[in-house]
Amino acid sequence: MFRNQYDNDVSTWSPQGRIHQVEYAVEAVKQGSAAIGLRSNEYAVLLALKRSSGELASYQKKLIKIDEHMGIAIAGLTSDARVLSNFMRTEAMRSKMLYDRPIPVQRIVSTIADKAQVNTQQYGRRPYGVGLLVVGYDETGPHLYESSPSGTCFEYFAMSIGARSQSAKTYLEKNYEQFANASLDELVRHGLLALRDTLQQDKELNIHNTSIGIVGKNEDFHIIEGDGLQKYLDLLGDETSRTRRGPEERSAAESIAAESSREDSNTEVDHGDVAPMDTDN
Repeated sequence: MFRNQYDNDVSTWSPQGRIHQVEYAVEAVKQGSAAIGLRSNEYAVLLALKRSSGELASYQKKLIKIDEHMGIAIAGLTSDARVLSNFMRTEAMRSKMLYDRPIPVQRIVSTIADKAQVNTQQYGRRPYGVGLLVVGYDETGPHLYESSPSGTCFEYFAMSIGARSQSAKTYLEKNYEQFANASLDELVRHGLLALRDTLQQDKELNIHNTSIGIVGKNEDFHIIEGDGLQKYLDLLGDETSRTRRGPEERSAAESIAAESSREDSNTEVDHGDVAPMDTDN
């Protein structure tokens, strides 16, 4: 469990030049349920797989509206996500009050990355154990960003985070060239197909465990859940459950996973459905 006492605080480096507390925060993101984002020339879409801690519990909220033109999907510690989302809402309101305009998506993502990075260098703090996918639409068009606990942020055409996200990435990497000119329904269908690949073998997508967030040209960010999801799930037909991969796809996915494990061989990875902490389960 402990890395030779080099993981006691975030300001201690290991002899290998690593900050283990940051890596633990990244593992918390990997244990959260999957979230996927993708964008076209006119729309940006978020899709998330909700979890329930038991039959008597409700499903955990995974998509959060930040402003009329922006929303986020979370994977990891829900409590940390609540703190960051409240901060983002405050920054969005401040931009409207001071400048009388919505805050640019890139600016608020950079602000969140700076806030997360401070917690990786000051003694007595810990990194936020949550990853964010941020979508928005501003004067430069639709955007999709990922923000990680380490304080890094990148813009993507499509991205997935959370448990079993590598399966979704494999699908997105094979089809991302079709996203640019895709209609909204086509974009959502691609997202659902990618999200389906993150399911366990005995699970399937339904109106209870799936959330969709959409923002785009002349369309404010809104979250679709419940009965409103059915028309999008109907786009999949009977393919709402995870399908077995063919030999070529399976070998490709296994090689990617093997390469990823070699790059970070000292990091403990748990993609199980039940996380040993208060993640978004």
